[in-house]
Amino acid sequence: MIDAFAIASPFLRLLDAETAHRATIAALKALPRRAPPANDPRLAVHAFGLDFPNPIGLAAGFDKNAEVADAMLGLGFGFVEVGSLTPRAQPGNPRPRAFRLIEDRAVINRYGFNNDGHAPALARLSKRARRGILGVNIGANKDAVDRVADYVAGVSAFADVASYFTINVSSPNTPGLRDLQAPEALYELLARAIEARDAALIRRPLLLKIAPDVTLAQLDAIVRVARDRRIDGMIVSNTTISRPLALRSPLAKESGGLSGAPLFDLSTRMLAQTFLRVEGQFPLIGVGGVDSAEAALTKIEAGATLAQLYSGLVYEGPGLVTRIKRGLIETLERNKEPLAARIGKCATALSRSA
Repeated sequence: MIDAFAIASPFLRLLDAETAHRATIAALKALPRRAPPANDPRLAVHAFGLDFPNPIGLAAGFDKNAEVADAMLGLGFGFVEVGSLTPRAQPGNPRPRAFRLIEDRAVINRYGFNNDGHAPALARLSKRARRGILGVNIGANKDAVDRVADYVAGVSAFADVASYFTINVSSPNTPGLRDLQAPEALYELLARAIEARDAALIRRPLLLKIAPDVTLAQLDAIVRVARDRRIDGMIVSNTTISRPLALRSPLAKESGGLSGAPLFDLSTRMLAQTFLRVEGQFPLIGVGGVDSAEAALTKIEAGATLAQLYSGLVYEGPGLVTRIKRGLIETLERNKEPLAARIGKCATALSRSA
């Protein structure tokens, strides 16, 4: 079989990261639609009241404007998350704002919630056949007077088309956004978002996505609010503003959120710490540096019921999700146990790992 990614990759590397990404989106839009491939039933997961055909999802940020959700489901993802979407269109930060750190298998971005706004995305999603699980990641406009109102508007706007919602208060590229992770602000945000969710005809799960850069004291407070408000789950984590000392690329000095392989350890430790604090009250999704079956399994053992990836596609191509699923099945066959039995199995150890 011809490996289209292997052929196209050298040409895409000649383009800057954002242009290459837009070219990829255009190519996916041009592909004929195909049904998602069959999944081994041993990979099926029930979480948040939803039945996932497999635990590997596409993280938000890849399909900001909800243009290629079905194309990505067709590649074998168990679920796809679009966005982040804000009520009004906004251009985001000036270009260049995305950088490939090839030596480190990483990406830095400072996009700043660039997107077309709610209306165009809703129009696209309303035309879908609605097969497959679709998450909608919602954010606030940079110049919003009432940022909480922007999240409420997102929940109300996409209530008929989303399988679940993600409240994104963890992007480092909108000034002041991470302040919404503070207890009082977060309590109000979740209260109003849940009220909007409950007013819809169909109850959609509501998830909270957090940063990997919070202190353990801050994490204590975030989880306490999440449990008090009875949200349906958490996603751990977004990109990091920290820079590991081992980064080799000269682009490591660029500002923005770091993702990819260097984020793996930090995000996995934060995931394990979150799992220990949640105490089984709701499931978690693990994100950050997932680029192999081994990495996905480590997220599960750290406490994730599901895992998401994005930056791994930059270096491994669209066949990555199939390879991860194949590797997970091989692990299940080797250990003779269901995937659910491994959730959180090593959380205590991983929460302390270097």
